[in-house]
Amino acid sequence: MNTDKGSHDGLAKCERCGATEIGLNVASGLLRCNFCRHEWSTERVSETFRSEADIGRLSGIVIGSGSTDIVPSAEQVLTFKCSACGAEVVIDTRNSTQARCHWCRNKLSTNTQVPNGAVPDMVLPFSMTKDAAVAAIAAFVGKRKFFAHPKFREEFNAENVMGVYLPYMVVDINAHAGYIGQGEHLTRSYNVKRGDDTESRYDADLYDIERDFDLHIKGLTVESSSERRDQNVLQNTNNIINTIMPFDVENAVRYDSNYLAGFTSERRDSNVEDLSSIVQTQAEDVSRHSILKTLGFYDRGVRWGREQVDMRGQRWVAAYLPVWLYSYHEEKPNGRSFLHYVAVNGRTGETMGSVPLHQKKLLLTAGAVQVAGTIVFAIFQMFG
Repeated sequence: MNTDKGSHDGLAKCERCGATEIGLNVASGLLRCNFCRHEWSTERVSETFRSEADIGRLSGIVIGSGSTDIVPSAEQVLTFKCSACGAEVVIDTRNSTQARCHWCRNKLSTNTQVPNGAVPDMVLPFSMTKDAAVAAIAAFVGKRKFFAHPKFREEFNAENVMGVYLPYMVVDINAHAGYIGQGEHLTRSYNVKRGDDTESRYDADLYDIERDFDLHIKGLTVESSSERRDQNVLQNTNNIINTIMPFDVENAVRYDSNYLAGFTSERRDSNVEDLSSIVQTQAEDVSRHSILKTLGFYDRGVRWGREQVDMRGQRWVAAYLPVWLYSYHEEKPNGRSFLHYVAVNGRTGETMGSVPLHQKKLLLTAGAVQVAGTIVFAIFQMFG
């Protein structure tokens, strides 16, 4: 699926005045010319290549041109000829997809897909300002400062928050699910005396259950950076990133490197094959959850003997999703280090994070609470 049709590298000019000084106006979510203040947006992908209506018609695996396998030998340093002055300009796609011509100062951009994972199919622009993100992070940390490590309290500065576009694969799925099992429905509960003891007993009817249905999943998001998928809780708090989801990917627009101006980004390093098992597992979880509302009658529980989710069709689209991120590198006494994050969803403002704890204060407080509880219990026993 060609998602960069009509895109071109080089000078991306304002359609009104021709300037190349273009960036994202976070307040409006639109691209804005920094000279004439004209604003516009690229096409929404739901209107071009991610139509919700056609999920039921998906067959096989459809892959966006920005989601194809990364070619290890692909160039990461690209050279363009500036169409304004003719100078040659180098863009290192490992760090950016834009560079400024050192002669005429115009900006050159990479918008056509490069087989190194640097250019995705779509981008979801920031709609939360840095000031709002700073306030959210400061409030989150402020509620936890009492137990935070003194060094962290001294060094914490919410102004150091950075806007980052993180790489994801957004997957639409056309599947068929089938379940066969047994469920129990309570008919009577009663007590039976056995010597000096009383036993609770239950009578239940046993039913054979079968569920068979089509399943359409839109916008399943999976991290396509192997570093972000590293959930080693002894070294980092990468799991924090998952807690600020979901993102409104239905509002994503066709990729334009100007949306990245003023922000940093990470490059995708995983292919569809690397992520297929994760998508299969998450589709099974979605399927299992979707039938819960049909099982209310079986109040004693359901046991499935057969669960099967067949993926009839999939559509994979590479995306950049917006996150405001504050990171803190903690050096532990044993020589190890740990990376803490406080993350803010750049669209919804959902905030979650981790701060290094002052273990001594935490233990002292827990001990004081335990002693106070013991004293109160003793007094209650004496006078109760």
